[in-house]
Amino acid sequence: MQELHDAPLAPLTTFRLGGPATRLITATTDAEVIEAVREADDAGTPLLIIGGGSNLVIGDKGFEGTALRIATKGFALDGTTLELAAGEVWSDAVARTVEAGLAGIECLAGIPGSAGATPIQNVGAYGQEVSATITEVVAHDRRTGETVTIPNADCAFSYRHSRFKAEPDRFVVLRVRFGLEDAGGLSAPLRYAETARAMGVEQGDRVPAAAARETVLGLRAGKGMVLDPEDHDTWSAGSFFTNPILEQAEYEAFLARVEDRLGPDVTPPAFPADGGRVKTSAAWLIDRAGFTKGYGTGPARISTKHTLALTNRGEATTEDLLALAREVVAGVHEAFGVTLVNEPVTVGVSL
Repeated sequence: MQELHDAPLAPLTTFRLGGPATRLITATTDAEVIEAVREADDAGTPLLIIGGGSNLVIGDKGFEGTALRIATKGFALDGTTLELAAGEVWSDAVARTVEAGLAGIECLAGIPGSAGATPIQNVGAYGQEVSATITEVVAHDRRTGETVTIPNADCAFSYRHSRFKAEPDRFVVLRVRFGLEDAGGLSAPLRYAETARAMGVEQGDRVPAAAARETVLGLRAGKGMVLDPEDHDTWSAGSFFTNPILEQAEYEAFLARVEDRLGPDVTPPAFPADGGRVKTSAAWLIDRAGFTKGYGTGPARISTKHTLALTNRGEATTEDLLALAREVVAGVHEAFGVTLVNEPVTVGVSL
């Protein structure tokens, strides 16, 4: 277990932003993770858990407390059952399941970050969410001090949300278990229209899982969503805002604002959501509110490839990023009456 003091945190995040931590511990085993968590909790020291750093916005002043970087390793495949240590690189794990001929997470290729973060955020993209294949999560319960195994049904998964996100100071994910599908090398049925179009098939069709993965990687790369240290469009947290889910009355008010602003012939994206609600597109809202690709003149700007990504052009501070985010939130609300919600976790700062 490595320990550093006054340790820079920016290099541990995909934004490459944020000040130092008073103390940084890197844990490579579950036992080391639990030891570090218990030590911090017993001492009443603030604790920040870091995995791949792809969903963190850390303030310029840094973090006064202990930052725990989880660097555990473990990839165990038994038939269609997969167990991943929390520190495993998610994109590498997806590639290995596809190589094994299994389906279920192939369209989650190229998503940066660690396996342990996936159930927290209920990571999803291109028609798949991890909640569809996670069978159980092994975690350290900071409230009881015990290691617990939480079945899928008790994880309270919903759109970009979970029990772990709802109780951020309680559970530290150690391992994640998945139930995948052996479809003879084929993918799960394609649920996302863009993926199906790119592959020249219909939604619901199966294709070779390897081809589905490669197609998704290509689509993501075209939007700056595959990490590349030479490409500042990837110095981001991916999608900075979640897609808004509107109650029926809110949706009708939104449609009226769209008609007033853009005319009666414009129909915004709309998808059915739980409870009779409607999900619309944050990217569409941002673009139609006037924040187009590449928007901004400072060191933090909207990606030149995708309006949903806010980026560090190389010399930004966290405050530069937050100023841009606040401008986008205010502009979208003024235009359409919809309040965008940030997807990354903020540390020491807020919108």
